[in-house]
Amino acid sequence: MWFKNLREDIKAAKANDPAARNGFEILLTYSGVHALSWHRVAYFFHKIKLKLLARIISQTARFFTGVEIHPAAKIEGGVFIDHGSGVVIGETAEVHKGTVIYQGVTLGGTGKERGKRHPTIMENVTLSAGAKVLGGFTVGKGAKIGAGAVVLKEVPPYATVVGVPGRIVRIRDPESPEHKNAAIAIAALNAEAKAEAAALREEAAKAAAKAYLENEAEKKKR
Repeated sequence: MWFKNLREDIKAAKANDPAARNGFEILLTYSGVHALSWHRVAYFFHKIKLKLLARIISQTARFFTGVEIHPAAKIEGGVFIDHGSGVVIGETAEVHKGTVIYQGVTLGGTGKERGKRHPTIMENVTLSAGAKVLGGFTVGKGAKIGAGAVVLKEVPPYATVVGVPGRIVRIRDPESPEHKNAAIAIAALNAEAKAEAAALREEAAKAAAKAYLENEAEKKKR
């Protein structure tokens, strides 16, 4: 299984990187491929309850590759981590085949909650440089996350997400005849995101006003 996944990873690197010349060069020099290979060893030891050894392996891999993957993360063969530096993949994250991850990507959580707190990345997703996907939701098949985007909620299949917080700017589903209605879906999802952002701003304003009044009351007492 380890060798099969390694072959899939090399094939993915060759398919997604125009600079890749051959499999031998990828095997020797690609830090993303090395990180995934180390991770699968760490995952094996984590699965058989040798968790300290698994963590030592994952931290060693981080030192040599710049990629930090928790030993419990589930990553299929055929994933490509390009360059790799600064990539972080959390404990309950799942990454499916065909995903491309660029440098600086974080698949993380939003706090100290337990259970499924890291994202599930479905097949053929592109996570551009510096993207942060935070929370225990799903990023649908074929989605594209723009550089520097911060994604805090579920992403439909074949959607393109950009910005902070992430907003959907396009949905193109080649497998569905309903893609003509994508503009309506985008408008609805973005309206929901705007409403949530407005509610958060209002909450913050109320908290600031309350703090100001309390501060003024303290001054008067003095």
